Amino acid sequence: MAKVPYTKPPLSYSDQLARLKARGLNTANDAKAVHLLEQLSYYRLSGYWYPLLDTPKNAHQFKPNSTFDEAFKMYCFDRKLRSLILAELEKIEISIRAKMIYILAHGIGPYWFCDSSNFKNVVKFGRTLGKINSEVNRSDEDFIKDFKVKYSNSLPPSWISFEVSSFGTISMIYSNLKPSNHKRNIANFYGLNENQFESWIHSLAYIRNVCAHHSRLWNKELQISPQKPRLVNPRSRRAYPFPSKDWINTTGIHIKRLYMPISIIAYFLQTINPINTFKAKLTTLFTDFPTINIGAMNFPPNWETQPLWS
Repeated sequence: MAKVPYTKPPLSYSDQLARLKARGLNTANDAKAVHLLEQLSYYRLSGYWYPLLDTPKNAHQFKPNSTFDEAFKMYCFDRKLRSLILAELEKIEISIRAKMIYILAHGIGPYWFCDSSNFKNVVKFGRTLGKINSEVNRSDEDFIKDFKVKYSNSLPPSWISFEVSSFGTISMIYSNLKPSNHKRNIANFYGLNENQFESWIHSLAYIRNVCAHHSRLWNKELQISPQKPRLVNPRSRRAYPFPSKDWINTTGIHIKRLYMPISIIAYFLQTINPINTFKAKLTTLFTDFPTINIGAMNFPPNWETQPLWS
């Protein structure tokens, strides 16, 4: 189909509400609806009233009895879900960063990340090292400033530089490392092989960015999905979230929906903090928003009884 110029004009808040009402969306309090449109924006909220649209969706007509409050509740649920997941991802990110620093610094040296011979792809190595330089140079942390005053090195050692590096950078570095006992030991610490670990942290770094940028997470189809799980690692004492390689097919779990990375978060937390309260927090959130369809995130009806959660 040929592209055409965008010609739609901006609408005032009252006109935005009038359009929604003309399309069949009910509002119990017009003033509150206008306030929310002003504070959150029509476009951001549109992702939450999209499920309320009747078919065909491109007709932009709401299902009977759809309400503005219903869409706003979805937004509130999603906001709390993002906050919860972001808090748990912080623990995982810090743990992975610490484990990588310790194993690689002791096995290779403090500046292992500056040596291209440790990496598979020299172009990716250069790009990642440039990113680390940027992250260090724009940091206003006192420990970075103190290092620059005292030492002549262009970058601090890994245990300092990585404190200001993003989860995405950490993920890229790991994926580009050449196969070695060091790389294997990092993944094995979490009961995984290198490929599984690489895929899973890449997926979690993507989820973290979605949360950090306040993008919609509930009912989202993930652009970066984790690798399908392997068979249980018999050497791992952790409860594996996926009992067999056929588990996805037999239970209808979809790797592009949120349940999979949430399960992966729970799996990592078993190593990082075995007495974590992630399940309890999820259960409380679902209880607080009983009208939210958690099936849209691909949560199975009996998710709490899966080996990972029980």
